[in-house]
Amino acid sequence: MRNVTDRVSNPFGMEPPCDRFVPGYGDANADFHVVGDHPGVHGGADTGVPFTGSAAAERLQDALLNGGLLQRVDDEPEVEGTFLSYLHMCVPEGDDTPTDGEYAEMERYFDAELRAIAAHVLLPVGERATRHVLETYTAQAYRTEAEMDRLHGTELLGSGWLVLPIKDPADWADGDDEELVEALRTLQSTDYRRESDLGRFLPGGESYHVR
Repeated sequence: MRNVTDRVSNPFGMEPPCDRFVPGYGDANADFHVVGDHPGVHGGADTGVPFTGSAAAERLQDALLNGGLLQRVDDEPEVEGTFLSYLHMCVPEGDDTPTDGEYAEMERYFDAELRAIAAHVLLPVGERATRHVLETYTAQAYRTEAEMDRLHGTELLGSGWLVLPIKDPADWADGDDEELVEALRTLQSTDYRRESDLGRFLPGGESYHVR
C-alpha cells in the first residue's frame, strides 16, 4: 500500500524534542531515500530543508539532479520519487556535535520515517550516516573512515533495501561528482525494486507485490 499524503515537508508530522529542527523533505512515496547526518553538517538550519544552504549541499543537489533524483535544485528542490532526511534532525547549538546519546534519542524518529517512506534504495551521505545504515539495515560492518572512498557510488545489498553510499560532498575530489551521477544513472537502468509477487494467494492469480 502506498502513502496518501501529498505533503512535501515533514509529511508524517514528526515532532522531535527540540525547538529547531530540519524535518524530512520530499516524496512520501519515494523509491530513493537520501540520508544525511544533521543540519550542522549538511545544511538546512535556515531553510528548513535538508541538504540546502551550503556549497557542499549545492554540489550534492547538482549531482542528484544530473543523476535523475531531483527535478529542480534550490532551497526547496523539486522532488519526485526521492526523499531527503537526517539521522539527527535537530539543529545543534553553535558548532556543537550531537552526543552519542542524542543520536540514540533521535534514532526512533529517523527509523519511523524511513520505514514509513519504505524506499527501495537508501543513499547515506557521509561517514556517520553510512556507518549507521550499514550496521542497522545491512549485514555489513563499517570498518574505517577511509571506507568512504571505496564505498562512494557502490551498490550494496541490505535487508530489504539496496544501499548506495555517498562520500560527504565537502570532501569530494575531482571526479567524485561524475562517479556518483554515473552510479545513479546505472542504478535506475536496472530493476532496483525489491518486491515479492504474492499473486499466487489471490483469486485468478493477479499480481500483488510487497516489499
